[in-house]
Amino acid sequence: MEYQEKKYLNRLVDKKIEEYLSIFGAICIEGPKWCGKTWSSSKYAKTITYMDDDNNIGVAQMDPKAIFSKDYEKRPQLIDEWHLVPNIWDAVRRECDKSAIKGNFILTGSTTLSIKEKQKKIKHSGIGRIAHINMYTMSLYESKDSKGEASISSMLDGSQESMKTKEVSLEEIAKLIIRGGWPENLQVSTNQIGLIPKNYIYSIIENDMNENNEVKRDKNKMRMLLRSLARNETSIVSNKTIIKDIEDNEKNEEVLASRATLLSYLDVLERLHLIENQEAFSENYKSPERIGKSPKRHFTDPSLSCACLDLTIEKLFKDLKTFGFLFEALVERDLRIYMDYLDGHLYHFRDNVSGLKVDSILEFSSGEYAAIEIKLGFDQVEEAKKSLIKFSENMLVKPKFMCIIVGNCSSILKDSETGIYIVPITALKP
Repeated sequence: MEYQEKKYLNRLVDKKIEEYLSIFGAICIEGPKWCGKTWSSSKYAKTITYMDDDNNIGVAQMDPKAIFSKDYEKRPQLIDEWHLVPNIWDAVRRECDKSAIKGNFILTGSTTLSIKEKQKKIKHSGIGRIAHINMYTMSLYESKDSKGEASISSMLDGSQESMKTKEVSLEEIAKLIIRGGWPENLQVSTNQIGLIPKNYIYSIIENDMNENNEVKRDKNKMRMLLRSLARNETSIVSNKTIIKDIEDNEKNEEVLASRATLLSYLDVLERLHLIENQEAFSENYKSPERIGKSPKRHFTDPSLSCACLDLTIEKLFKDLKTFGFLFEALVERDLRIYMDYLDGHLYHFRDNVSGLKVDSILEFSSGEYAAIEIKLGFDQVEEAKKSLIKFSENMLVKPKFMCIIVGNCSSILKDSETGIYIVPITALKP
């Protein structure tokens, strides 16, 4: 087989990496495994030290400074999977204190240390010296599946124009959900796109959930929790509901019987950057006592839900309700990435009394916000308009813009009556 060099696809996080390296002594990039942290970091690093190398681990455990490049011309130095030797953190902080030179180190990690590990092995937060950057899987704009004819920024300043776009079939949308945003999965044939996400779930259960942990967790319990989270993707459910869901669906298996046990297992998934809960939005609502506070549940990438439930393109078409939920997850994955790029935040909204909800709230650094509804089919647009209008009527401060993001639509539109944008997900960018 002929050797082919991998071509780097620009990531939205590149801008923040470059900016932070010019301001801080070091940066720490965290995110799920296989999302491209090392590949993006290597674009800026002049030397690379891999901490999954036994020799490097041995040296760093004796003296973390021994792995540092002493030549400033060879920095930034990338230290990949630094968390395998937590003492590296304080050593990097002290090294940054020695010089006014910025951008000395890039630390990458796919596992966040537990509170206990931080207290035991890290003496200083690194504030002012080491800046944190979150990295996610690829958005459709980054993977070139969105052409970017519509932007959140243009809708915010009112300059977004209506135009025709390429029509994308629901089959293609289903493929994008199953495939996910894993860089290594972009060139895989359609009939094999589910293999990498399934292997990811297998690795979590067999290896990653016990990485760097004294407590050994039960594989069956983790497997059941992952399935429950997949069934509740994009839902607003309590931990009690998840436990009941596991009991109802796995009657012959050992269940997560206590809240403490569940929280322990969820903590593992959070530290592996596999779940990204979407917090509730509550500002400026006329009846604040009615606002739901529970987060919306998400895997970091919708392909992981598909892997847990053994879903395929064909199965999604046989269960359009599940298809709709996972399309919502796909869109909100992209919105999370886009809002991180714009230094904003992603929320959801729900009124517990009336049942009024808004799928996504985009809050910008200026304090302005936008309301977003997500619908797989264009036939649901009218219903979404009514929901957005009702939401706006109940807000003391009105949204700067409102938008409906859809799956199969061949145009970017602005409704002449309401001013609501209608945008295909395959045309969106930040």
